[in-house]
Amino acid sequence: MCSDFGPFGVSAGGTVVVKIDKSVLRSFALFEKMPDVEIEELLSRATTRRVPSGEAVFEQGAPASHFFLLLNGRLKVTQVTPDGQQIIVRVVHPGDLFGFAKALRRPDYPGTALSVIESLTVCWPTDLWPHFIDRSPVLAASALNTIGARLEEAHTRIREMSTQEVERRVAHAVLRLTKQAGRAAEGGIRIDFPITRQDIAEMTGTTLHTVSRILSAWEGDGLVEGGRQKLTVRDVTRLQALADSAKL
Repeated sequence: MCSDFGPFGVSAGGTVVVKIDKSVLRSFALFEKMPDVEIEELLSRATTRRVPSGEAVFEQGAPASHFFLLLNGRLKVTQVTPDGQQIIVRVVHPGDLFGFAKALRRPDYPGTALSVIESLTVCWPTDLWPHFIDRSPVLAASALNTIGARLEEAHTRIREMSTQEVERRVAHAVLRLTKQAGRAAEGGIRIDFPITRQDIAEMTGTTLHTVSRILSAWEGDGLVEGGRQKLTVRDVTRLQALADSAKL
């Protein structure tokens, strides 16, 4: 699952060594208050892995052998429900910890983490999780905050799917993506990784046909601009009004 070339890892082909400086970890909010000695210990036990686009870091139901930090790229975490429906549970952004099933008292991964674009992860054996938490109160607090934020987002999405019409759910999902991965672009805010209409359907518990109809209508109204695996929000204020009230 991860390379075994020592503390700084290698690329997928095993030919390019990727050295990770502690300043890289410190640039992420999760580690910004962590003492140097604790970051150095984390890195001394870490390996890295380059994940090509479309490849799984781990799969749903597999033994949770490692936990991870995403250094760059994007991942989507999917789950297959008991009735066979695939949903996107969350998007993993640079600086996010993921796959720490040990903290959730699970022996296996609850979902599949797929690389949306080529990504670079840092990984540690799951057995080290209790050690790191015991040795680093900062990491323990940060991990707890991360779990809390994910639970809050999950509860929000459940509430939206239970109480809101589809168009509002799609609006909320697109707005979340612009906040998490938006980049200023000509004429609006572009979601900074490949995103398909099927992805949005899986995020909102609806069908590809419904999402296509909604986005096409929004494009005609000037709210968004689409493209092949691209989405730019051209009018955030109007889209927020739609999400909040279901009326423009």
